[in-house]
Amino acid sequence: MNETTAPRETVPPAAFQDEGMRRSRSLWVDAFQRLIRNPGSVMGAIILLLLILGAIFAPQVTRYDPLEIVPSERLIPPGAQYWFGTDTFGRDIYTRIVYGSRISLRMGIVSVTIAALLGVTSGLLAGFFGGRTDNLIMRLVDITLAFPGILLALVIIAILGPSLFNAMVAVGISAAPTYARVTRGMVLTTKADVFVEAATGIGCRPERIITRHILPNILGPLVVVATLGVAGAIISGSALSFLGLGALPPTPEWGLMLSSGRNYLRAAPWITTFPGLAIMVTVLAINLLGDGLRDALDPHMKR
Repeated sequence: MNETTAPRETVPPAAFQDEGMRRSRSLWVDAFQRLIRNPGSVMGAIILLLLILGAIFAPQVTRYDPLEIVPSERLIPPGAQYWFGTDTFGRDIYTRIVYGSRISLRMGIVSVTIAALLGVTSGLLAGFFGGRTDNLIMRLVDITLAFPGILLALVIIAILGPSLFNAMVAVGISAAPTYARVTRGMVLTTKADVFVEAATGIGCRPERIITRHILPNILGPLVVVATLGVAGAIISGSALSFLGLGALPPTPEWGLMLSSGRNYLRAAPWITTFPGLAIMVTVLAINLLGDGLRDALDPHMKR
């Protein structure tokens, strides 16, 4: 007895891709709308934007050369001529802080980029392939996490030598295990979703599944981790420069400026006060923006 069945209506794969792209755009639009409704994140974004604009247009917003030594103008307190005063070499502290924002922001961005490349890649491989690959990568991560981040950065600097670029590399490598841990956990969760199982079932290659299906779905939390990581990288980079292991004199770097003024805390406290405030305001702005991004990208925070 022959049994006839009606042909099933098939939906072309392009339809699923278009629907996925529309949903992805909708999620990012919703996240942006929640972000701009958060006063703290808006304030942090404005402060950070002003810092970036100041770093880009430093020659236009300052009047002096950050490296010019004027012995006759040394240790002048803040006033109309020198808004933040001058240091022991007669250099304008305001000018050096503005130019120093270029170095500190670059320190944060480059260090986080290095950390994300190393950590996200290793976390994706460990979470997706599992087994021996997972054990090998995560045991290396556990060993690295056994050291405090700044101590590991000091060890790397001791090997590479003190310089600004080596400080960026050291801070990036020391932060990479955090990204590996976070990425691995999200990959293990995402790998169990239906769309990943479907992609595996139809024979998609592992690299395609990782790059086209898993990575786009874990970008939100990674963006938050990276944003907050910039603040930590700026603090770590300033600490290394303060110890003489990062930027070298006469570079206008905030941590180095703190170090140069520590012997004049009573006679000229402004030498350390204003660079310290610059670090605090920058880190606070990034943390406010990071907290807002975390709430905006969290689906449970939707309201």
